[in-house]
Amino acid sequence: MIFINPKIDFAFKKIFGSEDSKDILISFLNSLIYEAQPVIQDLEILNPYVAPKIRGLKDTYLDIKAKISDRETQEERTVIIEMQVLNVEGFEKRILYNAAKSYSLQLTAGQGYHLLNPVIALTITDFVLFAELPHVTSRFVLKEKNFLIDYPIYDLELIFVELPKFQKGLAELETIIDKWLFFLNNARKLQDVPPTMDNIPEIKKAFYIANQANLNLDELEEQEKSEIFIQDQRGAITKAAKESLEQGRKEGLQEGLQQGLQQKAEEIARKMLGVLDDQAIAEMTGLTLEKLQALRSN
Repeated sequence: MIFINPKIDFAFKKIFGSEDSKDILISFLNSLIYEAQPVIQDLEILNPYVAPKIRGLKDTYLDIKAKISDRETQEERTVIIEMQVLNVEGFEKRILYNAAKSYSLQLTAGQGYHLLNPVIALTITDFVLFAELPHVTSRFVLKEKNFLIDYPIYDLELIFVELPKFQKGLAELETIIDKWLFFLNNARKLQDVPPTMDNIPEIKKAFYIANQANLNLDELEEQEKSEIFIQDQRGAITKAAKESLEQGRKEGLQEGLQQGLQQKAEEIARKMLGVLDDQAIAEMTGLTLEKLQALRSN
């Protein structure tokens, strides 16, 4: 079997946002938002999957929007799920903008603010966004600046899942959270559903939907276009970094400043941390793997 890459534009939405994917999305959200607790019993996908068209850079991310019911509080919440494969300019601001917009657009003219329901923005990145944080998942809410006390209304939460930080192999998977993250990171590389994941109905179904044999010709074409587009964008970023590095080398030689060359290499390496692995960056910049690890932690 050949599985489509769930990290690429329409594939993610086809797997998690189709009309018959409700059970998959519930399992996925309970895992990543509620640490595998069955908080979500039901949900409504507000923008079901339709076959997309390539429109340019905006197709490097996608949204699934769902309305969930919290079993404990009986409160409705809106969840925005976004898969981001490239660290584009303005990305962090867009996340906040989309969350705030989803929150404010709940009301029509004349309705009271008490009708507003919480919004959760779940963003999954295929690059390292918070190098200073060691965990795969990070959560942000409104807090008082000096004393870190929560704002009284807990209505906006930003959750980030950084896939490159998840390094577990198949034999190391323990929880359903591990298995969903492994699915996102490795489905494209697999030829069969791993036996340790086959016993979870929702993940097994996700593999079935991701089976390339189940796609029609239009969907296969869109998948291929999307992968080529992402590869081209990453290639452009890599080329720009190489050219910048070469220019830095020339300037360093002309000025006779080895320190300047080192600084330039480090500057370029920081930009590439979310695009290439450490070995590739080391070969490109001449920096050691130890130095790259230090840059990640700074």
